[in-house]
Amino acid sequence: MLTMLKEKLQADLSVAMKARDEVRTRTLRMALTALTNEEVSGKQARELSDDEVVKVLQREAKKRREAAEAFDGAGRTEQAEAERAEGVVLEEYLPAQLSDEELTALVADAIAETGAAGPRAMGQVMKAVTPKVAGRADGRRVSGEVKRQLAE
Repeated sequence: MLTMLKEKLQADLSVAMKARDEVRTRTLRMALTALTNEEVSGKQARELSDDEVVKVLQREAKKRREAAEAFDGAGRTEQAEAERAEGVVLEEYLPAQLSDEELTALVADAIAETGAAGPRAMGQVMKAVTPKVAGRADGRRVSGEVKRQLAE
């Protein structure tokens, strides 16, 4: 039994191929390959849940962002734009990102919950806030906000 998200990716791939949308076709093929690799890795092949599919897609989106930054740094703007275009396609399948206000509120709640104070408590706060954020904010953004609030 396929997961809903994986079915959607496969259906969208067919549509993209018929529409001759090269960027979308290339990106969805790459995403489905990453999912298949994840399913067969380990000792026994298994079916991924929608949550696991989202984690794989987040990992792929992060790779695209990092590659775009690297290409920009090397002055290869064409490749950087191609990576960003793939990232945009992947973002459509990921949960909506938290706004800065929502992230600030979640971190403030976690600090109040744990009674943390000072930069040394960062790990404790991160442990509390990470499950609440769950893929809706980049880890770098979350740790930056935790650091900022603990420094106050």
